[in-house]
Amino acid sequence: MTPKIAIRDVNKQFGQGAQAVQALQHASLDVADNEFITFVGASGCGKSTLLRIIGGLETQSSGQVLLDGAPVTGPGADRAMVFQHYSLYPWLTVLDNIKFSRQLAVNQKDRTSVDVERASGRADALLSLMGLTAAAHKYPAQLSGGMQQRVAIARALMSKPRVLLMDEPFGALDAQTREVMHDLICHVRRLEQVTIVFVTHDVEEAIYLGDRVVLMAPRPGRIDTIYPVPLPAARDQDMKLAPAFTGLKREILNRIRDTAGMKTDLEQLQKLSGLAALHA
Repeated sequence: MTPKIAIRDVNKQFGQGAQAVQALQHASLDVADNEFITFVGASGCGKSTLLRIIGGLETQSSGQVLLDGAPVTGPGADRAMVFQHYSLYPWLTVLDNIKFSRQLAVNQKDRTSVDVERASGRADALLSLMGLTAAAHKYPAQLSGGMQQRVAIARALMSKPRVLLMDEPFGALDAQTREVMHDLICHVRRLEQVTIVFVTHDVEEAIYLGDRVVLMAPRPGRIDTIYPVPLPAARDQDMKLAPAFTGLKREILNRIRDTAGMKTDLEQLQKLSGLAALHA
């Protein structure tokens, strides 16, 4: 069976000569249709770079990314991206932000009145799905961070993308709001039947959301280890207390520390303390 996304020996280098930085090296991965893949790893391991290459926002130095067997050569309506910063248009209401993609030239071609009516119905459905119906005519500045991110996700889903790419979308939210958003995105995934690739620094988040956790290592950025998540498809917050969950979390955290060249946080603090003493 052809994978939804096929990453084939992807390399990415920034700069040339002595200043060159190898952001990605020999990255290969298959993502199945309707799979939820999460990427974790230390800073500088190439998670966001790889996500942007899948989205067509960056070009790999070598290798290939295929979507349904066809090479990715740039952005497309078949993929939508959600960033950590909401990037909403402040002069548009919630509803108009969600419907904005319908104004783009790529979605205007051969559009009929039936298409317009269907799009309006989908926007209303997304408002309801995201719990935003009461806020439909408010502006972004009138919303909390969590509500703004709901608008951004609804806007990304408006064009019915086959793949949803998410780059630390909940990183700026408080812990309680993040938990609500975790359950919301799981619900969205079940309803929309969309393939999701999700970048995060939060190992607990990666396990709770993902079918598989892909751990990336830095210097150079590369795929190090892939962990299947031993949880049922329907998830609830109590699962985070289960031995299988906490054991996998510990294993991934230890591997991240290993790949970053630092076994424990205490060791890092001791080194910093030693440096401070030298310069005192």
